Amino acid sequence: MSILAAFLIFSVIVLFHEFGHFLAARLVGVEVLEFSLGMGPRLLSHVNARSRTRFSLKLLPFGGSCMMKGEDSEDLSEGSFQTKKVWQRILIVAAGPVFNFVLAFLFAVIIIGTAGYDAPVPSFLTDNSPLLSAGMQPGDELTSIDGHRITIYRDIVNYVTFDLGEGASKKQIPVEWIHDNEKKRADIFLLSASGGTAGSLGMYGGGRFSAGGNIPRILYYSAYEVRYWIKTTLSSLGMIVKRKVSLDDVSGPVGIVHVISDTYKETRKEGAFMLFLNMLNMAILLSANLGVMNLLPFPALDGGRIVLLLIEAVRKKRLGENVEAYINLAGFAVLMCIMVIILFNDIRKIW
Repeated sequence: MSILAAFLIFSVIVLFHEFGHFLAARLVGVEVLEFSLGMGPRLLSHVNARSRTRFSLKLLPFGGSCMMKGEDSEDLSEGSFQTKKVWQRILIVAAGPVFNFVLAFLFAVIIIGTAGYDAPVPSFLTDNSPLLSAGMQPGDELTSIDGHRITIYRDIVNYVTFDLGEGASKKQIPVEWIHDNEKKRADIFLLSASGGTAGSLGMYGGGRFSAGGNIPRILYYSAYEVRYWIKTTLSSLGMIVKRKVSLDDVSGPVGIVHVISDTYKETRKEGAFMLFLNMLNMAILLSANLGVMNLLPFPALDGGRIVLLLIEAVRKKRLGENVEAYINLAGFAVLMCIMVIILFNDIRKIW
């Protein structure tokens, strides 16, 4: 069941991504030849008589596709992708990643509406905590640290993880918090530049806080949840580029399935509701991550295709079918090499 749950999450995320391409294509009048979930041979398919789109379920439960007329050719007949204006083609390409963010937002609404949000309110401060020495008390809400706005508790974790330098504990850091509806401010020295919130701030989180059925608050924190995962993904990519993480810290599909499987096995002991919320939380992370990764300006990704379309808009003519094909083929080859490396690394870590 745990593996099935992982495949179900992947399937929903990929299907929604391709659905974004599908809707945008139909909106601007591009004919969609096939909309499929999975890869490889077809297991089931149905051709819609009105739109002439074939809807397919394929053998391998990985990925999906939205095949459009003239997408990768010079076909200039009616309903072809290539006959549309540049902004329309950019809309179609960008719709997939955007729909991943929309899906993450919808899942976040469910979680925050039912289980609340993780407010930046410490439940406990150690005796040597610089926050306690500055006058902050358990139950107060931390709103800013070192110029970084704090909205949820994980913002504090991200600050400690991504933004602290080696000399951070030797300089004063401004913090702001709310105590009894009154804003407070102080300058503190961190205990350490490592060890998480406990090691650096002497601070422990206080769990989730109910949104109280407040719709604007639910929508606000749901949107912020998506923003948080987008920012976290970009920060993680930055750490990879700066070589602050090793290959062991990077996971591909196999590693992600393993994590989802472990989460499923651990959470099911807490009941069906908690299992459901944890699977939704994994889906938010993965959907936002897929949206960000697909928007990277790299050939063969949606972001790379958008770059080529922007170049076309500036030049007022296409680079040429062969040029675009070679660029995308080279990008695809590089991506496949990276995926193979990550795949074998995932298998090595598991076994």
